[in-house]
Amino acid sequence: MGTKTVDEAVDANGTEAKSDEETVNVTKTDEAPDAEVEETGDTEAEDAEDQADLDAEALEGEDAPEAEKGTPGVGQGAAAVVSAGLGVVSLTGSWVATVAAARETLVGQLGTSSTASVAKQVKEVYGDAWATTALVGGLFALAALIVGVVVLVRPAFGAPGKPQAAWIKSVAWAGVSLGVIGLVLAVAKYSDIILGLPSTS
Repeated sequence: MGTKTVDEAVDANGTEAKSDEETVNVTKTDEAPDAEVEETGDTEAEDAEDQADLDAEALEGEDAPEAEKGTPGVGQGAAAVVSAGLGVVSLTGSWVATVAAARETLVGQLGTSSTASVAKQVKEVYGDAWATTALVGGLFALAALIVGVVVLVRPAFGAPGKPQAAWIKSVAWAGVSLGVIGLVLAVAKYSDIILGLPSTS
């Protein structure tokens, strides 16, 4: 009876000891996944932040080339518009031509005596003023022609693989065309091929 009691006590203590060890092991086992979950969560958060940084850098890298491409196009477009504007001015006239012609008329009146022949008076007062107007118009036409040609040939000297916008080409060609027309008319008027002085005989 006493031996059985001791054995039972030992068994009871052994069982209790095992139970305690199992409880500790279970507790440790239960705590380990929580630590792993926390570490995994931290790793995922860091990965998400790194991915966000990479995405931001990628977007910045994509935006930079677009800005670089846009700058030359803006300059070429502005130059094409300037070319067309100069061509229109060469045909319609400008305040520069008006002032230059009026000055030439005044100079002719002051430099021509009242006893000069009619042909000389007409040439000094009117002919020189008209020639001055044609000269100024020709300068505007030449400027339009040069600017338009520069815009059209600019892509050949730029970075390869960057085609010029269609509207820039169209406006530049318009400027070149107006410049050629204005230059031809200016030369024809300056040399009295068209709209020459009237006969005074």
